[in-house]
Amino acid sequence: MPELPEVEVVRRGLERWVAGRTVAGVEVLHPRAVRRHPAGAADFAARLAGRTLGVPQRRGKYLWVPLDGHELSVLGHLGMSGQLLVQPEGAAAEKHLRIRVRFADDLGTELRFVDQRTFGGLSLHESAAGAGDGLPDVIAHIARDPLDPLFDEGAYHLALRAKRSTVKRALLDQSLISGVGNIYADEALWRTRLHYERPTGTLTRPKSTELLGHVRDVMNAALSVGGTSFDSLYVNVNGESGYFDRSLDAYGREDEPCRRCGTPIRRRPWMNRSSYFCPRCQRPPRSAS
Repeated sequence: MPELPEVEVVRRGLERWVAGRTVAGVEVLHPRAVRRHPAGAADFAARLAGRTLGVPQRRGKYLWVPLDGHELSVLGHLGMSGQLLVQPEGAAAEKHLRIRVRFADDLGTELRFVDQRTFGGLSLHESAAGAGDGLPDVIAHIARDPLDPLFDEGAYHLALRAKRSTVKRALLDQSLISGVGNIYADEALWRTRLHYERPTGTLTRPKSTELLGHVRDVMNAALSVGGTSFDSLYVNVNGESGYFDRSLDAYGREDEPCRRCGTPIRRRPWMNRSSYFCPRCQRPPRSAS
């Protein structure tokens, strides 16, 4: 599933290609693509027609586009395979095209939502009270992400220490910090030399500050090369893949030598996922040994 860097790459593409454009019409080609819009496909299309799209926004892994007036926003959920593509109006339809948005201008491009597995979708939501950026009310509970200028580091450190959990669980807890998923959690933990089962209550302030710094560093590094693509399902709005998978230090590198010490990277099952770590650089706590 796309994490913060991948969603931010898509957001930047949408800002360039669709911000400020007025919707001429919407065609919903598969009902599951708007299943999070309770009023259904016809209502979704009717309420979007004639509206002007604002500047796309993001919080963590969540992406939305406020409409003119900012009382409503289009929330995009990419799921496992969702793609928001800007295509020429006359281009052939993709095999898994679910939604088509046409614009009332002569730029010659349209916005398409393509989703092979139909886990993602688009929906309309009212903006949260006082949210000048059109933040949809259904995601107002999501914490700010580490690249957000308003992210509260002090509050995060206190919450991390108070959480009776382990460090990787806390990194993936979207109520504490948003946007971090399995890939970037493993990468940041490798850089910080922390085992994924390290109890959060044992982290000193300097160590948690170091961890947060590595979370930001690895995400910014991924952003610079378009994110991480392990298959053709994640692409930017122009259909291009990211290249950060070539720079990963831990994730997906089972049995390959650690870039620091040469010890083979290990993979362990973890919460229906996998955790990748160096057994020498990231020694497990006694309770997890």
